[in-house]
Order: sequence, then C-alpha cells, then structure tokens
Amino acid sequence: MQELSLNVLDIVQNSIRAGASLITISIQERTADHFMEISISDNGCGMSEEQVASVMDPFFTTRTTRKVGLGVPLFRMSAEGTGGTFSIRSKLGEGTTTTATYVTNHLDMLPLGDMNATMISLISVNPQLDFVYHHQVDDREFQLDTRELRAVLEDVPLSTPDVLLFIKEMIAENTAQLYGKS
Repeated sequence: MQELSLNVLDIVQNSIRAGASLITISIQERTADHFMEISISDNGCGMSEEQVASVMDPFFTTRTTRKVGLGVPLFRMSAEGTGGTFSIRSKLGEGTTTTATYVTNHLDMLPLGDMNATMISLISVNPQLDFVYHHQVDDREFQLDTRELRAVLEDVPLSTPDVLLFIKEMIAENTAQLYGKS
C-alpha cells in the first residue's frame, strides 16, 4: 500500500466483518521523537490466540472471496520496516486492538495519507456503525465521535450529504490545526 490510511481502511474492514458496532481509530504523533502510533480498536467478536497467530500469515483469511489476506501482514511490514513495532491484542467476545508504531524519519516510512477521505468513506458506507477518530500531534489533538454527532443530529442520518460535507470540513480544518497550518 502506498499510504498508511489505506492500511487503516483495510484493518477497519476487518473490524466491520467481525461485527463491531464501535471502532476507534487513534493516531498519535510525537514529531521531536520521530514517532507515530496508529491503533484501531473494536468491540467485535474478537479472536482466539490461534486466530491472532494465524492472522499474521498472508495465506490465512476469513474471507470467502479470496484465499489470501495481505492487510495485516502489510500493516505489520510497514511498521517493522521503519524500526517500529506491531501488535494485535484480542479476546473472544470482546474485540480486537491492532497497533502499529513507526519511526517517522526512517527512509521506508510511508506517508499517513488522506485520513479525511478514509473517515468519510467509513462513515458514509457504514452509517449504522459508530466511529471514534482521535488524532494527536504533539500537544494538539482532535477527536470526532459519531455518537456525539448522532445525539446532536437526532434523526438526521450521518450519511446525509450535508452532514458528510460538514464532517469532511471539520476533519480537514482540525487536521490543518494539528499540523499548524491554520
């Protein structure tokens, strides 16, 4: 994959297939330390220890449409290729947390990519699910929680074009502030 936001999208798709109703995507960056952590947590069905071990194998997939599952191995390779780390913690019936850390000044560091487009895609295609998107850069942070939006919007679906445009603009504005571009 050419950018990490595509890895995030792929891992979140795994969470959706696992029956998650709440998915949290957290990105933490410490620029002076050349550090970034991406964590995706869900409240899906979880996995056994054997399944967690198997999911690292590209020839293991729960999909019936293909025999190869490269999402997790590629995410792991992207992190470890920079000198970072990768882990999956899961418990049956409780959910899964996938965490990748990166050394951001490493030659093999991929760009984060367009998390705005990733979040808009996830929300628009899965309006019945809740997402928490938390992004922190040094001492600046931003959080979007679709549960809070639902409470304010009452009966207006998140997939309504005007609502999606509002969310897109909110993420873009806050991301610019995170990187000191506003």
